[in-house]
Amino acid sequence: MTEPKETTTSSLDLLWGTGERPSRGPRPGLTLDRIVGAAVTLADAEGLDAVSMRRVSAELGVGTMSLYRYVPGKTQLLDLMLDRVQGESLAAGPREPAADWRGAVETLARGHLALYRAHPWLLKVNETRSLLGPNTLRGFELCMTGLKGPRGMGLTDPETVSVIVTVQSFVAGVARMELQAAEAAQETGVSDEDFWAAQTPFLERAMASGEFPTVAGLAEDTFAFEIDQFAFGLARLMDGFEALVARAAVSPSAPSRDRSPR
Repeated sequence: MTEPKETTTSSLDLLWGTGERPSRGPRPGLTLDRIVGAAVTLADAEGLDAVSMRRVSAELGVGTMSLYRYVPGKTQLLDLMLDRVQGESLAAGPREPAADWRGAVETLARGHLALYRAHPWLLKVNETRSLLGPNTLRGFELCMTGLKGPRGMGLTDPETVSVIVTVQSFVAGVARMELQAAEAAQETGVSDEDFWAAQTPFLERAMASGEFPTVAGLAEDTFAFEIDQFAFGLARLMDGFEALVARAAVSPSAPSRDRSPR
């Protein structure tokens, strides 16, 4: 569902500090920063569904109407939460662009994985049309500088953005798999090891049947839990990007059109 234009504008006003300040008796000590911080803490502890204006106000010990003097509703609050956690990620990561594009990709991937692990509720958010607040834009600037700097990839602007989308999609997939495994263990009380062990007698009979010769021939450590699937996948992405960069160096693409406002 597309948000009305006025909702988007009000979120941007709050993100960039251009909106009106509370004018009717704001509660002493209550700030927009405290409200957003409380919402993030609540989402981290109980999930995104737990976040409501009423619940956040209760966590802060104020009346619900006090929050509406600072933020119009949950939609704008979520926009502020997203930009806030992006700021936390920036503060925890390197302050300068990576030395080359490989470092930029590595920083992007590991930074996003850490963000999802710290705030699993992000995986429940539709971020296809996220607003570009100050922290989100700073992160994008830092990443693009690493990918397009002197030791960058040499790709067109659309291709460079596609690299970011590819990496973020891969990381989200890994993080979602981790989250779902943790949720399954918590909800059922059965560990991964016990879950698969329960299937062993059935799988042994299936393998002995001769119906699945390729699967039966797999090495014993094929599904070893200690394999770092994230590191393996990231390395393969790097291999693919390396080939793309090499081709671009031999046959540079036409420069991207300048879309700056006239």
